[in-house]
Amino acid sequence: MSELPSPENFGYMHAMNRALHAEMAADEDVFLLGEDVGVGASGVTSGLLPRFGAERVLDTPLSEQAFTSFGTGAAMLGKKPVIEFQISSLIYLVFEQIVNQAHKFSLMTGGQVRIPVTYLVSGSGSRFGWAGQHSDNPYSLLAHAGIKTVVPGLPSDAYGLLRSAIQDPDPVAVFAPSSLLGATDPAYGGEEEIVPLGEANVVREGADLTIVAVGQHVGTAIEVAESLGDRVDIEIVDPRTVYPFDWDCLRKSVNKTGRLVVIDDSNRMCGLGAEIVATAAEEFDLVAPPRRVCRPDGTVIPYALALDKALVPGAEQLTDAVEATLKSVSK
Repeated sequence: MSELPSPENFGYMHAMNRALHAEMAADEDVFLLGEDVGVGASGVTSGLLPRFGAERVLDTPLSEQAFTSFGTGAAMLGKKPVIEFQISSLIYLVFEQIVNQAHKFSLMTGGQVRIPVTYLVSGSGSRFGWAGQHSDNPYSLLAHAGIKTVVPGLPSDAYGLLRSAIQDPDPVAVFAPSSLLGATDPAYGGEEEIVPLGEANVVREGADLTIVAVGQHVGTAIEVAESLGDRVDIEIVDPRTVYPFDWDCLRKSVNKTGRLVVIDDSNRMCGLGAEIVATAAEEFDLVAPPRRVCRPDGTVIPYALALDKALVPGAEQLTDAVEATLKSVSK
């Protein structure tokens, strides 16, 4: 496997690439399809065509609805397709194929038909300057519909969660944040482990306040926790899987700290942050009202770079939310 990047150069994009190589080598039913996957246009599918051939690495015409439906049919016949979408907004085009078809076949047939298909969104969220139709992050939309959905925040999780998604008997969506594609993991020790779906990760332990951080905001939360380290002991929980959500892990954390702030890249209205805050308010032992840091309602990312950056959550907004939470007390 000399064509693969070495673990010493283990970045987020490399992690997904290694996961695809590993799964395709382990199971001949796994195949890849999408636009420009043969030439590895996104970087995620590099080296797959020369290794596995054109019968398992299929460059498709420019019709997302067509090749997503093709993937569903192949899965019904026992194959395990991985469908790459290079732009997250393309999920809107295939919402019907994913939610109304692939997701429901197993339920409507009493489990007689399974649809082991993976939807790999290899660049989600803002790319700083790619404007409105290339900058969405609709993982909350699929989670709302009941699709198994993961948003890895670390390279090691990108590897482990993608492999779990491909092995799962149901449709799974994997959102890889654009801002993480070039990220590396200094803590990576050379192990490549499969990460089970539905298990959160306590990235940093603390006693005073819990931050739930999704995707690229795991790094944001670590930055804020370290900058406020002399004032507050922050625990960071990375859900990794946004549906099904690991409520037991979060409950344990919040019941310990008593305070909760959520940062994610959803829009405010009906976003993942809203669901987490609502559940915490209903079920957890809080000493202060929970807060969320997210995109504003109905956000459409503009082309202007300054406006783009102003609408995407960041360290400054998270710091303000943490400080406000520390000052407030539940009535």
